[in-house]
Amino acid sequence: MAGPTTAERGERQQESSDPPLARRRLRGNRLRTIIILAVVLVLLPGGSVWLLYGSQWLRVTRVSISGTRVLTPAQVREAADVPVGSPLVSVDTGAIEARLRRALPRIDEVDVVRAWPRGIGLRVVERTAVLVVQKDRDFIEVDKEGVRFATVSQAPKGVPALQVAVSRTGTGAAGLRRFGEARLVREAVRVAGALPAAVARGTQVVKVRSYDDISLVLTGGTTVSWGSGEKGAAKARALTALMKASPRARHFDVSVPTAPASAGS
Repeated sequence: MAGPTTAERGERQQESSDPPLARRRLRGNRLRTIIILAVVLVLLPGGSVWLLYGSQWLRVTRVSISGTRVLTPAQVREAADVPVGSPLVSVDTGAIEARLRRALPRIDEVDVVRAWPRGIGLRVVERTAVLVVQKDRDFIEVDKEGVRFATVSQAPKGVPALQVAVSRTGTGAAGLRRFGEARLVREAVRVAGALPAAVARGTQVVKVRSYDDISLVLTGGTTVSWGSGEKGAAKARALTALMKASPRARHFDVSVPTAPASAGS
């Protein structure tokens, strides 16, 4: 039988040499991949630092504001003093919050957030007046925590006036020394927050004579002796029931909610 031809021997030699060549190529590809990965790993930290601090892609170019009611976005933007043009990652959000609270006492809550890639978001919650104190021709707004946060030229509609009529002599002076005016104001706020909705809408004045002597003046001159700010829910229920039972009464007393009373007609 004739042996393999020259062409067949050449093909066999080529086949026998292919596996080592393929393995060398594979090793070469792996080596190049390892080198590329090593270069990437070396450059990545520096590249990240440059991207965050040196590039123009992640710098503050806009400031968005939400939640304002009385304040204007322009007032919030000016008080925040966001460093536009600075790297977004380097903006001190805590400092922005502090500036807003310091410059705008009307702000109750504020949230400063980074809006990647180029924005800062300012979300504010404004304080709401529950009482007002008249001072000369102006009015000082008082919030639910007793904080006097703003002076306005016109009283907010539907907000009762607070009158602190504590005697500076005798027992009144002793009570003032014991509780302090700020505590008495907080008690008045506490009373205002406990009023039944229908009564709250008609309340024109909350008067504080002492810690235990807080009263209301309603539309039409009707008065309510409330007492202290304690047991507010019970007093509210007693007042609601009393007003239904004696709709023509001119004075109601719920300072002791288990023994309410009414008078006048």
